[in-house]
Amino acid sequence: MIIEKVKKGENINQVLKRFKRKWRDRKIVQELRERQSFTKPSVKKRKQKQKAIYLQAKYNRENI
Repeated sequence: MIIEKVKKGENINQVLKRFKRKWRDRKIVQELRERQSFTKPSVKKRKQKQKAIYLQAKYNRENI
């Protein structure tokens, strides 16, 4: 559970921003979305490989 203490005289928007950042950094929403449906290990590996190929091509284009 994420607890964010509000300091005296602190703007609520700053507190919300900190809270959302902690929420995002812990990847809670991403994990919930992944757990909604089962993904076969072969599909996970395929996606990971495609992402690696894409990133490698992207870095090669930038460094040329």
